[in-house]
Amino acid sequence: MGADFGYRGKGLGLPEEGPGSIAPLGRRFGAIFIDWTLCMLIAYGLFARGDQQAAGNWALGIFLVMSLLTVGTVGCTPGKRLLGVRVVADDGGRLGFVRVAVRTVLLLLVIPALVWDRDGRGLHDRLSRSVQVRM
Repeated sequence: MGADFGYRGKGLGLPEEGPGSIAPLGRRFGAIFIDWTLCMLIAYGLFARGDQQAAGNWALGIFLVMSLLTVGTVGCTPGKRLLGVRVVADDGGRLGFVRVAVRTVLLLLVIPALVWDRDGRGLHDRLSRSVQVRM
């Protein structure tokens, strides 16, 4: 019926299971939920002064800064760290600042993150040449 491409991450040279393999979608969604909740709490408590719409706007900026600082330095946001997910370059190295910025801006646009390839990578990961792997 269809071509067998093997397991997710095989084309990238990643292991099938264990550390360094493609992170499961459930962990990735959980991590973004934790990160967004953290950003909303910070925005609502420190900047929005009770205005929920302003909190959402502030949360976007906080998420951008948090992602640039954490993914750009240690390779994971707080939510990713809690759930054992790390963002690496598709060649296994660290992402540079520009690639982290491209990835984060595309993630904030939401739609690119919902378009996946056969390895389960979103368009934001493909365009920034990154992959989310298990720790």
